[in-house]
Order: sequence, then C-alpha cells, then structure tokens
Amino acid sequence: MSESLVVCDVAEDLVEKLRKFRFRKETNNAAIIMKIDKDKRLVVLDEELEGISPDELKDELPERQPRYPFLRSKTFIVYSYKYQHDDGRVSYPLCFIFSSPVGCKPEQQMMYAGSKNKLVQTAELTKVFEIRNTEDLTEEWLREKLGFFH
Repeated sequence: MSESLVVCDVAEDLVEKLRKFRFRKETNNAAIIMKIDKDKRLVVLDEELEGISPDELKDELPERQPRYPFLRSKTFIVYSYKYQHDDGRVSYPLCFIFSSPVGCKPEQQMMYAGSKNKLVQTAELTKVFEIRNTEDLTEEWLREKLGFFH
C-alpha cells in the first residue's frame, strides 16, 4: 500500500468481538456498528444491536443525527441476517456494509477507504456491500444483494 494512504488498525477488543459474533448461536438479526477513532487511528466498536431488521437498522443510523456525526462521512456495519432461501432453507450470512455517503471530508474518506479492506480481512467477511445513502438499507436491497451468493 502507498505510504500516504492512512490505514487504521482494528482495536484488539473489536477483533475479539467480531470473532465471537461470527460464531454466535442466536438466530435473530444483529449488528455491530463500527467507526474510526481518528486520534488513535483505530477502528473501534460504536454500538451493538440485537433483533434488528435492515429497516430498523437504517432507522438507527440517520445520516444527520448529531449522535452519529460520522455517518455524514462513512461507517462500517457487520450484520448477521436471518436469510430465508427460496427453497425454504435458512442461513445466517454475515454481511459487511460500508456506508459511504457523498460529500464527506477527504481526510475521513481516505481513513475509511484505506481501513475497509483491513477490517474485511480481519473479520474474514466475503459478503461486502456499499451504500451511498442510508435510506438504501432495506430488507429488499439486502435480499437482492444476498441473492447473488446462492
């Protein structure tokens, strides 16, 4: 990687939390929301949510809410989703959702873009999706994206 690209490490406690999340036994939808602590240059846990649909998750992440100022730029979500296949089977894919709204600060853009791949590799995720607007995060959108992974 280029020396000028700012890549953040993943906080050790977050690495452990993601590992446990991967092997969770619960069958409900759940999310881990992460952000970058730019002073420490670390991807850190922001919030954990249990029993939350994609539409409810979207509502928890309004783009302009002061509690989540980082959403005006970018955010990382790992989402465990109860997916009902057309043939009746049920699976629980782990999805990495990178919220990347238009018009964010260049410094944050570089930090998140440069850290995304490291986080995906650390969490060993294969279903990686990007949204430009949190309004796009719906059950239909997620089912459509997961449909490519039959």
